[in-house]
Amino acid sequence: MGCFLSKPAGAEAAAANGGADSAAADGGGDDKDAAKRAVPVFREFGLAELRAATKGFSADLIVSESGEKAPNVVYRGRLDGGRLIAVKRFSRLSWPDPQQFLAEAAGVGKVRHKRLVNLIGCCAEGDERLLVAEYMPNDTLSKHLFHWDKQPLPWEMRLRVAYYIAQALDHCNAENRKIYHDLNAYRVLFDEEGDPRLSSFGLMKNSRDGKSYSTNLAYTPPEFLRTGRVIAESVIYSYGTVLLDLLSGKHIPPSHALDLIRGKNILLLMDSSLEGQYANEDASKLVDLASKCLQFEARDRPNIKYLLSSVGPLQKQKEVASHVLMGITKATAVLPTILSPLGKACSGMDLTAVHDILLKTGYKDEEGAENELSFQEWTQQVQEMLNTKKFGDIAFRDKDFKTAIDYYSKLVGMMSVPSATVFARRSFSYLMNGQSELALRDAMQAQVCMPEWPTAFYLQALALSKLGMETDAQDMLNDGATFEAKKQNSWRG
Repeated sequence: MGCFLSKPAGAEAAAANGGADSAAADGGGDDKDAAKRAVPVFREFGLAELRAATKGFSADLIVSESGEKAPNVVYRGRLDGGRLIAVKRFSRLSWPDPQQFLAEAAGVGKVRHKRLVNLIGCCAEGDERLLVAEYMPNDTLSKHLFHWDKQPLPWEMRLRVAYYIAQALDHCNAENRKIYHDLNAYRVLFDEEGDPRLSSFGLMKNSRDGKSYSTNLAYTPPEFLRTGRVIAESVIYSYGTVLLDLLSGKHIPPSHALDLIRGKNILLLMDSSLEGQYANEDASKLVDLASKCLQFEARDRPNIKYLLSSVGPLQKQKEVASHVLMGITKATAVLPTILSPLGKACSGMDLTAVHDILLKTGYKDEEGAENELSFQEWTQQVQEMLNTKKFGDIAFRDKDFKTAIDYYSKLVGMMSVPSATVFARRSFSYLMNGQSELALRDAMQAQVCMPEWPTAFYLQALALSKLGMETDAQDMLNDGATFEAKKQNSWRG
């Protein structure tokens, strides 16, 4: 079954920019982990795309803990490719100059790390100023500390938060992003693995007037109260307030906490729900670090390397996954009972087997459509199309995937009725070229051409797995298996 279809918007531009995927810098870890952490390259979104992703900025999709009352509301959204995103919508007066906003956002978008909620895009159209970041499904530190439902955040997890956030700040420092605005428990979010990450939104100024603290003035650095300006040491002070949150499970003003510390009333500071979970020596070390961070004079506060060296040795359960410590039940995917050889290959990420099966299948799944490629009259142009297809197929056979992409892209532009098989082959070629988002887009185009073609679903599953979207990948495998079974039953009937 053929279909009339316009060329995927922006696909060629994305390819020219070296693909749509970029692994987040992580300072270590194996290739599989790096692939899972892969996030799209930073780009400028259209307002229409973000409006569609958030269902018209629906109030039902607001994820800011203050809801619509927040000065800059954050929405959950879903892009056409299935990726979940967080969209921060600034007030109209925050960034009157769109170019200044775009430049600042692009700078923040270059800062990538596994401990950050990475910024993946922005938009400045009309009065709208929008930031787009990865979506974190497991709430904020504020929710887990101050408004928990099932269990309080355990001691070991609190230490992990302190360490991971210090790692995030250290990376920002190394990238010459030494100012983090309004660091607090709302800025720390938990990803699908339960790992804490620092929001990249805090690397952007809150507004044109340079105000950087939206919280109660009791929690702001003394120098900000005096001068209205933020310096690198202000971030250390704010880190100290987060340590107080972790220790107490409450939002205690630093002045009150310091009085308790000076009076050696540490037990009054500690969260009573943590009783029996920590060694007194470890708690004392964290309290002492908080006290150092909260020094009145900026020059008396420690630097970020000191934070890392202080908190790192307190980690006692490094081998235990964060979601286990937090008691978060990860969604377990239900594998379909029957998978075709292609489905099994995609499920097992066996790329060699996927390539072999696509080669053997050729174009026969499109038999019965308007013909193999719906070629019109035999003209010189048609002969050129045939040659382009031939060279693309040869390159695909020989695993010269970059050349295959070039020929198939030319072919897509020439055909009046696109071929699902061409999109499928280009999808796999993109995947082998490290361009997972473009691979997903082409697999979806193949599905548009042949809505019940199992191959299109299996290739989407493969691309989604490469993007770290395992739940969505399993859904696609299930859909592919369903259509596979439907096809088998129709043959029997």
